Amino acid sequence: MKRIYFDNGSTSFPKAPGVSDAVKELMDMGAFNINRGGYEEAYEISGQVLETRQMLKEMFDFELTKNVVFTPSVTYSLNYIIKGFLKPGDHVVTSSMEHNAVIRPLVQMEKTGVEVDCAMADDRGVLDPQRVEELIKPHTRAVVMSAASNVCGTFLPLREVGEICRRHNIEFIVDSAQMAGAFPMSMRELNISCLTFTGHKSLLGPQGVGGMLISERMAEETEPIIAGGTGSVSHLETMPDFMPDRFEAGTMNLPGIIGLRAALLHHKKVGMGTIAAHELDLTMAFINGLSEIKGAHIAGLKEREGRAAIVSVDFKEDDNARVAFELENKYGVMTRVGLHCAPRAHKSLGTYPEGTVRFSFGHGNSLDEVDFCLDALKKILGGK
Repeated sequence: MKRIYFDNGSTSFPKAPGVSDAVKELMDMGAFNINRGGYEEAYEISGQVLETRQMLKEMFDFELTKNVVFTPSVTYSLNYIIKGFLKPGDHVVTSSMEHNAVIRPLVQMEKTGVEVDCAMADDRGVLDPQRVEELIKPHTRAVVMSAASNVCGTFLPLREVGEICRRHNIEFIVDSAQMAGAFPMSMRELNISCLTFTGHKSLLGPQGVGGMLISERMAEETEPIIAGGTGSVSHLETMPDFMPDRFEAGTMNLPGIIGLRAALLHHKKVGMGTIAAHELDLTMAFINGLSEIKGAHIAGLKEREGRAAIVSVDFKEDDNARVAFELENKYGVMTRVGLHCAPRAHKSLGTYPEGTVRFSFGHGNSLDEVDFCLDALKKILGGK
């Protein structure tokens, strides 16, 4: 049976050309630790890591290469910044479209005395930026927000919220998991203080590597929540006060970073706009095809503008889990069903607690695969 992968919102497949080769070469030739080994091979890997930081700086239109920090994932990055920056008595604003990678750390911080308010999106996942500004208080220190919903793909109003943060002199923390690599993001233009990213989604790199690009002011005000060896200033029993060592304790995931480097080189060659256009073409073909399927309710926007290549469907006259099961077992179509680690988003969209079947398209998918999936859905729903 042919297998069709429509779960790119979880992790991209296939990875960019050259990623697996780069990881294998590193492992075969010597994954020597940087900042530890005083020999040529370690210095060579250190240079490749620096090049990866520089490419990320350029991709996100950031100023400081040294403030590009590697972490195990976007979730770790968000925990580092939320728990290291916010203090008891602070106030933070978030949105109702957030993944648990944002919500759970914030809920933990509430127990320490941090006040959290949530700006509500409508039933299409669209957030009016005015709702964010209405929640700003004198002791607000930050807004934490996703760039795009992992449930329905709707973009959040980064530009408008960034301007709100600028006017109120507060920090803007962005979870870019569903946008980075597929759509351009300028930290300068959007006034983003800290952009957190993951390497394994639209950046087309391996799992287990992510990071954050953080402003100098915010880095100085953020306490490292993980401490350990950095290979620098080893005579001190405190973490270094310089970047990126301040937030990079322990052995780095060098295979992941080198794999990400190969993915970024592919992005530079192909062009981000080319990838996004292809994915959105598939998205709209799927949405248009769903209009012919009775009982297929799209959660979120139905238009091309203002969205990523994610479509969540609630099959009103059927069981979503059954539809997803039959898609995979009878037709080889892989999706994701449920709440997608974002229960508040589903409450906004009106799909809680049942959730949806999520179809997320990637650079490796084709229009033929979309058509095949639509035909499969017609057979599944017509054959109850």
